Amino acid sequence: MTDTKPTSPQNSSGTGRRLRSRAWFDNPDNPDMTALYLERYLNYGLTREELQSGAPIIGIAQTGSDLSPCNRHHLVLAERLREGIRSAGGIAIEFPVHPIQETGKRPTASLDRNLAYLGLVEVLYGYPLDGVVLTIGCDKTTPACLMAAATVDIPAIALSVGPMLNGWFRGERTGSGTIVWKARQMMAAGEIDYQGFIELVASSAPSTGYCNTMGTASTMNSLAEVLGMQLPGSAAIPAPYRERQQAAYETGKRIVEMVHQDIKPSDILTRDSFLNAIVVNSAIGGSTNAPIHINAIAKHIGVELTVDDWQTHGLGVPLLVNLQPAGEYLGEDFHRAGGVPAVVSQLMTKGLIREDAPTANGRSIGENCRNREILDTRVIYPIDQPLRINAGFVVLRGNLFDAAIMKTSVISDGFRERYLSNPDDPEAFEGRVVVFDGPEDYHHRIDDPDLGIDAYTILVIRGTGPIGYPGAAEVVNMRPPAELIKQGIHSLPCIGDGRQSGTSGSPSILNAAPEAAAGGGLALLRTGDRIRIDLRRGSADLLIPDAELAERRAALEAAGGYPAPPSQTPWQEIQRGMVDQLDKGMVLKPAVKYQRVARTMGIPRDNH
Repeated sequence: MTDTKPTSPQNSSGTGRRLRSRAWFDNPDNPDMTALYLERYLNYGLTREELQSGAPIIGIAQTGSDLSPCNRHHLVLAERLREGIRSAGGIAIEFPVHPIQETGKRPTASLDRNLAYLGLVEVLYGYPLDGVVLTIGCDKTTPACLMAAATVDIPAIALSVGPMLNGWFRGERTGSGTIVWKARQMMAAGEIDYQGFIELVASSAPSTGYCNTMGTASTMNSLAEVLGMQLPGSAAIPAPYRERQQAAYETGKRIVEMVHQDIKPSDILTRDSFLNAIVVNSAIGGSTNAPIHINAIAKHIGVELTVDDWQTHGLGVPLLVNLQPAGEYLGEDFHRAGGVPAVVSQLMTKGLIREDAPTANGRSIGENCRNREILDTRVIYPIDQPLRINAGFVVLRGNLFDAAIMKTSVISDGFRERYLSNPDDPEAFEGRVVVFDGPEDYHHRIDDPDLGIDAYTILVIRGTGPIGYPGAAEVVNMRPPAELIKQGIHSLPCIGDGRQSGTSGSPSILNAAPEAAAGGGLALLRTGDRIRIDLRRGSADLLIPDAELAERRAALEAAGGYPAPPSQTPWQEIQRGMVDQLDKGMVLKPAVKYQRVARTMGIPRDNH
């Protein structure tokens, strides 16, 4: 990692600013409240001398727990964070963040992103914290933490837990998540049984840490570094490596310096930073969930960013990182090859990075990454010899939806040959659709021969968005029927109003907005309809006359709209009532108006 600029420990901020924690712990104008705030924080061994010393109080937002195995290693890393904070003259206070485990939470972990965000906002604003270390890792923990830090806007830095070690099975790399989609096809084709399925998938998780593929976790942790919210070079370090604990120590030291220098998320998260994230996402083969989360962070920091920016600034960027699912290698290999700084350095040589974008260590991204070498060209390709060109997202719209995206870096040669290589109509295809209403319907009927699914059928799944599911589930990457898999056809065009795992190599058209449950065009589709997809024009249309489309919409509205299952918990109902669509970041619409609240709202009122 790059060294941080040094600063001298002080008893107040370097700008002469009174630290906000003093309003709790050292307010002579209100001795009764000061005594009340102090006394309970003394009961586990902190001293009055410490709390009234003027030392910065640094929160450790702990996302690790037994419920969150991807982030569990943060329970260990927090010890090194504490040592770094203490060595720089700060006082650490660790607190829990609502758990979000992608592979554990039903009906979907994305339902909890906004819930964790809300809870963390209240902690950062309402407690005596001068700065915070955000312990990030598993998919939704990263955006939840960054969104909250953006909203409150006190000094903040992120620490990734790191990916798992490489998975191996019979001499071959097995990537977490990605191997699941391969194994389910193998099982459908009769190549493995239930026990073989479990054994193969379990081989991809050999250690603590998050997915070792370029899924949503590796993507969002890489982009957190590009955004400037992590120390440079720290995102890709595998969780068990000694460098991960060293990064924790340096991060702890740096957050104390950031408090003294008053470096806040609003000083780091500029539009240039977000555009850099879009560019790097294409170069690393990043997840289709990135636009949802990055756009949400931008909304909460007040930076204008739209789903169209992902095509405008990302589509023409080449794929440089050879990681599953778009490539061959895994997380350990990416770190050893040079990680994020090596990728950024390559992009800088072509003027694709806005080099003056600030970062948490006090230097620009250009200063941090200039001349960083690729250490293994099998894993990170030179920009003049990329894996593929034009590797970003295509944004599609038409009478089916206002916006959806397709990840071009995972379009296989076979998929392109079958669907996108008509010389009279290149980069476009038409097909008959089979429509599924949710994943239960899909799993129940996908192998039904009466559906007539062939190699040119388009699979559509709906009722899987922020409102309809609820929470927007990762279910769009649907496998073909077993009979087609046995014939060597391993992917069909898929469309849906939900999401799919970043570990999936399916070139689905997904994140469709508005979703069926919000009146989107997918609600009007019927099995047997024909649709046309044109990547050159960015269009996706149901091929029926406008008059018939209007009749279908009128009938749907008369029936009360597309049916969604009832809410099962209070939070499901609350979120459904205020959540935005996927192209808008799936944020809670009323929350966006609360910007930089530590500054705009001042210190909260006393509690007694």
